[in-house]
Amino acid sequence: MNKKISYGIAFALLLAAPFIVYPVFLMKLLCFALFACAFNLLIGFTGLLSFGHAAFFGAAGYIAGWALRDAGLPTELGILLGVGAAALIGLVMGALAIRRQGIYFTMITLALAQMLYFVFLQAKFTGGEDGLQGVPRGKLLGMVDLGSDLTLYYFVLAIAIAGFALVMRTVHSPFGQVLKAVKENEPRAISLGYDVDRYKLMAFVLSAALAGLAGATKTLVLGFETLTDVHWSMSGLVVLMTLVGGLGTLVGPIVGAIIIIALENKLGDLGNLLANITTIEWFRTIGDSVTIVTGLIFIVCVLAFRRGIVGELMAYVERTGKARAG
Repeated sequence: MNKKISYGIAFALLLAAPFIVYPVFLMKLLCFALFACAFNLLIGFTGLLSFGHAAFFGAAGYIAGWALRDAGLPTELGILLGVGAAALIGLVMGALAIRRQGIYFTMITLALAQMLYFVFLQAKFTGGEDGLQGVPRGKLLGMVDLGSDLTLYYFVLAIAIAGFALVMRTVHSPFGQVLKAVKENEPRAISLGYDVDRYKLMAFVLSAALAGLAGATKTLVLGFETLTDVHWSMSGLVVLMTLVGGLGTLVGPIVGAIIIIALENKLGDLGNLLANITTIEWFRTIGDSVTIVTGLIFIVCVLAFRRGIVGELMAYVERTGKARAG
């Protein structure tokens, strides 16, 4: 199917979705899908495994929440402040970590992110373990009231589409081609004259800013921010989303985010439905075992779908096309 037609159908479905599914749940999916796309830009197209992306996601959420609730800034300015803070943290963290490779790079990002976690735990404006509560949605451009879930949904949808378009444009740009070259063969990229460290740092900051955009938007949607978003387990969650959906594919992280977040939020409802249909009461306990279920999905993906769901589908379509052509 033509890509333009596919994107048109997807856009139409997204416009109609809030009339079928609870808008707040959809907005949460969009925020995590954007977060996973931002992470995939770094690991999927640059080859850098960061285990500290929760720092950008959560920091942007805290800064945006503070700006909207305590500083009384307009909604769009609050989100921009969150994105700017995430980009700045990404610049500092990237400058410290980018000269190391492999497991050393990953461990440095994890260590720095954990340092930020304790900063947010101790800082007064974050509310400590209670978190930042009662963040107002405000008005867009001082005119459009975002108090309505439906209105806010279309605002969040516009942000998510803009973020995805930026990732897609970056991947297909000359800058993105250099990132792919760095991922495939870094010594060769250096021999061709590219300043590899500068390219990797730019990719790191861009990924951090997009992750911050997702975090700030999530705080606006839910009206609160907690330490969960800056904890290392959030970094693990976005790794899981990307691997399940398809590392290095544009759509894969979105699919992975939908699967993981839907499981976290709807597994209990599914268990109750199965219990009502089958009269087997055990199904009602599935909702308490989300971690086990997502862990099993991860194991299945690693063993049977190493390219992720979208990656395997793309490989199957390619094999089928070659078989027909041959």
